[in-house]
Amino acid sequence: MRLTSAQTAALAHVRTAARSAARLADTRLGGVDAEALTSYVMTRARITLNFHPDRLRPADGQTVAEALAADGLYRSQYETGLSNGGRTAFPGGARDEWERDLFGGAYHADGVRHGERPKYGALNLLGHPDGAAPRFGSCHVRLRAEVNHRATFCHGDSHLGPKDVGTSDAFTSVLAGLAEGGTDVRRKPSGEHGRALDGYVEAQVHGPVVLARDAEALVLDPSLRGTRTARLLASTGVPVEWHAGFALAPHEVDAEFRGPVMVPLAARVCRDHAADGLLNAEVLGHAAASVVREPQAWAEFGTQDEVLQYVKQLWHVLARYGRPEVRA
Repeated sequence: MRLTSAQTAALAHVRTAARSAARLADTRLGGVDAEALTSYVMTRARITLNFHPDRLRPADGQTVAEALAADGLYRSQYETGLSNGGRTAFPGGARDEWERDLFGGAYHADGVRHGERPKYGALNLLGHPDGAAPRFGSCHVRLRAEVNHRATFCHGDSHLGPKDVGTSDAFTSVLAGLAEGGTDVRRKPSGEHGRALDGYVEAQVHGPVVLARDAEALVLDPSLRGTRTARLLASTGVPVEWHAGFALAPHEVDAEFRGPVMVPLAARVCRDHAADGLLNAEVLGHAAASVVREPQAWAEFGTQDEVLQYVKQLWHVLARYGRPEVRA
């Protein structure tokens, strides 16, 4: 696939930085065959793009699932205006500035369009069924192995300015960071949720993500079974798989993990949107849409932006503590 000059330059910048750090990284690995281990990881591990399919895009009011069904393209925050992380994808914003540093200004050259910017995901080293970075969504796109070769990687989130970066052919520094953090990339997958809210290998995919060409599967939360959202995603033609999901009763919500407001918010969300009284991904999706469409109804919790942030944090609570959802 042909990349633009900006995308090619971004990959080259990270590759150069990774190769310059390779000798020190070899020392940090303590004699491990980095080339063989890199080959093993890149053959087995898949990049996952976690997303919430029922969130409304500020750019056009469509849900993410509607947009994916319409054109089959997975787009970045620069195009959609939607993020399950920080919403700073604009000139001079925090994401814009850390991308300048990470990619050597490649995406800041004259004439570079928003659509050329990378798409963010994570490398699912241990095959977790909830994806490599579920903090960013209840569902994920599992990309084909060949997409690894047009991705850049960093150990930890890019907004932190990580020291260990790499590409599929210059991955030693990332391996060293993983080893020092206690991650055994050869460990056999357990088949259980990874619940990785932090501590992942972030991946930045350069070039377009065309579902029909680049996706191996769409892995959905079971609370979406039988919904219009699931039907829309299935209409893309990409095979659909299901993970075990997350469910939590309001009284089980931890008041410390994301703050005490999570407890009354969970009760309100379940009262209004959960027929069985349990918090799950679909219920949170209905709540998020309600906050966008009728913010005054949630004024007791703050402004629209504040409540949307709380809903995002409530998802973190659910992904961290929720038990596998039992469906009839």
